[in-house]
Amino acid sequence: MCHLEPVIRVGWVVRRRLAGAAVGCAVLLTGCGASADGGSPTPGAKADSSPTATVKKAAAPVRPVPHGRGSRVAEDFNGDGHRDLVLNDLVKGPEDRLGDDAGIGIVYGSEPPRSLDPSVRQLLTPARNAARTEGVLPAAFDAEAACDLDKDGFADLVVTTDPPYNGTGAPPVPLQILFGSANGLTGKAVKLRIPDGARFGREWPGHPVCGDFDGDGSNDLAVTASGGRLSHLRGPFTRAGAPRAAGSAIPSAGPVLASPDLAPDVNGDGYDDLVSATRPHEPGTAARATLLLGGPAGPGRPGGAYTFKAVTARPAALAAGEETSTTAVLRHADFDGDKKPDTVVRTHRGETMDAITLHSSDSAAGGRALTFSTEVFSAQQP
Repeated sequence: MCHLEPVIRVGWVVRRRLAGAAVGCAVLLTGCGASADGGSPTPGAKADSSPTATVKKAAAPVRPVPHGRGSRVAEDFNGDGHRDLVLNDLVKGPEDRLGDDAGIGIVYGSEPPRSLDPSVRQLLTPARNAARTEGVLPAAFDAEAACDLDKDGFADLVVTTDPPYNGTGAPPVPLQILFGSANGLTGKAVKLRIPDGARFGREWPGHPVCGDFDGDGSNDLAVTASGGRLSHLRGPFTRAGAPRAAGSAIPSAGPVLASPDLAPDVNGDGYDDLVSATRPHEPGTAARATLLLGGPAGPGRPGGAYTFKAVTARPAALAAGEETSTTAVLRHADFDGDKKPDTVVRTHRGETMDAITLHSSDSAAGGRALTFSTEVFSAQQP
């Protein structure tokens, strides 16, 4: 089982329709090539003094994705036993600032201590990877959740899109699934199928969260419905995007769903749990929400108040510019396999300059922080 925390906010039309922020995940690349020094850290935040705190632009050519045999590691799309990472917000060139979504970037895991290899990367775009609706490709294409939905040992990626809708009846399901394989995430996505009996009202289904909520050993999906309800889609899923089963929509506490911090099974009873809130949670910030406990019938049993814990966001240095740089936590999870959570943050200035930095769990004791710019994906644009 694995989750992607809600980490990135992009103003796509589909996000306004879903009345919430998408769930994304951070891509971490080890830096290589020349460094771009200088810049001002986020006001009020302490600059990282590590040797790799400045942005590094990777010039390594793209190499093939290593073939895995399947694993139970979270977010391991090619099944080689190493966690892979994803990024929605890729920087754009000055001439593309008003253009479409730059795509979803994937970087694949590697043997420690490197953890991730920037030369083993993929760019997922609507043109190459999205399913059409009524013959139309989506303009929005953003990562929301990741877990092994078909139980084949390769993590799958759930993305949100903006299918056409004429305003009559229930809107179409905007979520699509890209299935993992020994080659990673390849091919076309399929549309997530939510049975009519599992839907409620006329709001756009969204905020998908992965988890084994019913404790049967297969990953499920929970997605929002209208009226503060949720749809529990039981896994495993077919390659056509259909759940094994789904009951009627379940009452919940709010219109936004999220995964608990770090451990999805909060009370240790063998069932993954779910967090429900009235507004999207900004990763790394302290916030209160409502815990929905998993069980044989799925998520929904009241679990009381839930508190998201604050995580420090240490900025990277960016080159000087007119806009003020901003730093936010993207992920707080174990990337290097040492069973300790590491922290990935994004420092950016507008849409044309950024740095993604991994602060490993031993960074405070002198460990190296790895930093790169998502410009590494720009050369792969179709």
